[in-house]
Amino acid sequence: MTSPTNAQAVSEAQAYRAQLLYFRDTPKAEDEACEWVRDGLLVVRDGHITHCGGYDQLIGQLPTGTAVHDWRGHLITPGFIDTHIHYPQTDMIASPAPGLLPWLETYTFPTERRFEDPAYAQDVAQFFLDELMRCGTTTAMVYCTVHPGSAQAFFEESHARNLRMIAGKVMMDRNCPDYLRDTAESGARDSEMLLRRWHGTGRQLYALTPRFAPTSTPEQLGRCRELAQAYPDVFIQSHVAENRDEVKWVMDLFPGHRSYLDIYDRYGLLRPRAVYGHCVWLDDDDRRRLRDSGAVAAHCPTSNQFLGSGLFDHAAAQDFGTPVTLATDVGGGSSFSMLQTMNEAHKVARLSGHHLTARRMFWQATQGAAKHLGLTGQIGTLEAGAEADFIVLNPTATPLLARRTARTESLEELLFAFAMLGDDRAVAATYAAGREVHRRA
Repeated sequence: MTSPTNAQAVSEAQAYRAQLLYFRDTPKAEDEACEWVRDGLLVVRDGHITHCGGYDQLIGQLPTGTAVHDWRGHLITPGFIDTHIHYPQTDMIASPAPGLLPWLETYTFPTERRFEDPAYAQDVAQFFLDELMRCGTTTAMVYCTVHPGSAQAFFEESHARNLRMIAGKVMMDRNCPDYLRDTAESGARDSEMLLRRWHGTGRQLYALTPRFAPTSTPEQLGRCRELAQAYPDVFIQSHVAENRDEVKWVMDLFPGHRSYLDIYDRYGLLRPRAVYGHCVWLDDDDRRRLRDSGAVAAHCPTSNQFLGSGLFDHAAAQDFGTPVTLATDVGGGSSFSMLQTMNEAHKVARLSGHHLTARRMFWQATQGAAKHLGLTGQIGTLEAGAEADFIVLNPTATPLLARRTARTESLEELLFAFAMLGDDRAVAATYAAGREVHRRA
């Protein structure tokens, strides 16, 4: 099996033979809404997918000399999309604490202080992106720190690798250590400087990032609203209703609001391309408001369990049509792997009496996330014209996975085995814009 050089990946057609899987629409019990090609060929050129279909139908159409990479026995899917993750928390993952707020004070804030140093920020960004690629995540919505240099370092590293990433500088002007505090004015000024520099530069996209309501004054949320109005195509990301103690604190800080989510709504921060992490302690009115505004709930099952925050109600979200994506939330989350995240999401759903299918989880982590982020047709699919971000999954990556997948009798069983038994070891290779960015030894 040959491996293309960077130059080849950009300018010459490459073909990949394997099982192929991508989704056309939201999978339902009566309609898988997916394309599953058991012997397929994926053709890539200039960083985009040009053809996706059966091997027998396409092999005769390839230009003379096209390299065909043989991944038979493997499954190619779109790269995973993680919609809520903190790159500065990489070095503090798996830190013990009795709950969210003490965890922030004891570990998160002191760790984020280190991002005053641009060299440290660059080193963490490099490791963080390596880890995402190793786990098959080709796009993520990333929180940086309050330091503009942390976002600059992240974007520089992502741009150098030609990755499709969304990130933003945290805005935080109260209820945090002085060494991590900006102001309403400086937070807005730095955010605007960064978004003008990076939003739409190469494959980089910007997200306005008020950390969460308790750490932003009404003045800062107001300045964030002004930026959101001035730049309607940028993303917005924050946290909402993660933890009961947090919810009580927020309602004390913002009296007169119907709910935690209502605060963001009042400041014009619920709209398409707005993604809110956790959404555990929402009521039905909140779920309707997310749906009607086009904002998204990022479900973070490993983090919610690790910090004891609560169980996301997947059944209620589905009943109300609330857009839901999956996210690792590292470093509150305990794994970079979206397969491990699916594992925990399924268990959380079962505890509320809801069966979350493997097809649904794979959709949420690929085409569903792209749809809810307003990036349909660009990422999250293997359809012709899309950016060539895809991964190769190995059903024999571990002895147990190999034994189970040898006995699968349907696509659902195969995907479920990956979700329950898979992790980074199941990702044989990761491709971004048609270039191999990870291959497992």
